[in-house]
Amino acid sequence: MTKPIIATLAGHSALEIFTAAKKGKFETLALVVAGRERTYSHYYRHLIDKLITLRHFSQLTDPATRGMFPEEREGRYNQYQILKKSGIEYPKQFKEPKEIDRLVLVKVREKIRRYERAFFFAANQAEFYNEGQKLIRIGRITESDLKEAVIEEFILGPQVNFNFFYSPLEKRLELLGTDTRRQTNLDGLIRLPSVWQIKFLEKNNPSYIESGHISVTVKESLLEKAFAAAEKILKAAREISPPGIIGPFALQTAVTAGPPSEKIITFDLSLRIPGSPGTAFTPYSSYLFGRNMTCGERIVMEIEKALKLKSLPKITS
Repeated sequence: MTKPIIATLAGHSALEIFTAAKKGKFETLALVVAGRERTYSHYYRHLIDKLITLRHFSQLTDPATRGMFPEEREGRYNQYQILKKSGIEYPKQFKEPKEIDRLVLVKVREKIRRYERAFFFAANQAEFYNEGQKLIRIGRITESDLKEAVIEEFILGPQVNFNFFYSPLEKRLELLGTDTRRQTNLDGLIRLPSVWQIKFLEKNNPSYIESGHISVTVKESLLEKAFAAAEKILKAAREISPPGIIGPFALQTAVTAGPPSEKIITFDLSLRIPGSPGTAFTPYSSYLFGRNMTCGERIVMEIEKALKLKSLPKITS
């Protein structure tokens, strides 16, 4: 069998995948958006055999998407459908602003960067509209998008991303690593003295746009709870859209204090590679494979095994 070319979108975790692919002696193909190609065409050109430039990544999903290919928050097969069906704990959601009875985080699609979301806090209906109108006035969101906002309880606790991998060949769930996010402008805001935080928030909203990741570890007593949640997600996804999740996915969680004991609350589900090469510097993949492994390496390992077993259809959708 001719070795397949490993192609990926040039961004997010592409360099991690390309590095692993070249180690495995695969040819590589980068799909890059015009204006963002120099990282791949110049600085890391040695990792890429072929490069295709696109006007926008949406060209790849026109006219129809493939199963769970996108990170869906709306429409068919969205993450909230999977979270609900799984039965795992996730933040309480409110259908209408008038229902708000506690501190909530409001997530609204941005006006210009439609793949990003704007965020603001509110504790009641009046605050919801006041904060929402601020973002409308500065052109960050639209009135119609505010009406479609996700309103969910804010979970107070350290945030941990559990980055999993499901192997259809091994029929095994694996934890590859854990991390937390660095976000703009939030990370700068929390470093200000409280008096300046208040002054900043009088005119601005915190932004949760991801700019990077930090490797973290969790105590072992939490691992079983994380695995249990991930197993339920796998089962729910399989029932909603067979064959379900293949390969990498992540639970973005907050850990609450209890009582009676800590709980893992999943506030976001990522049906993709996590975007944090630093997860390889946590110990969890080495517990499985005897060495630290990036998610890109684990993907290539699965492809190599599928080729050897002539089972490539089992790891594709």
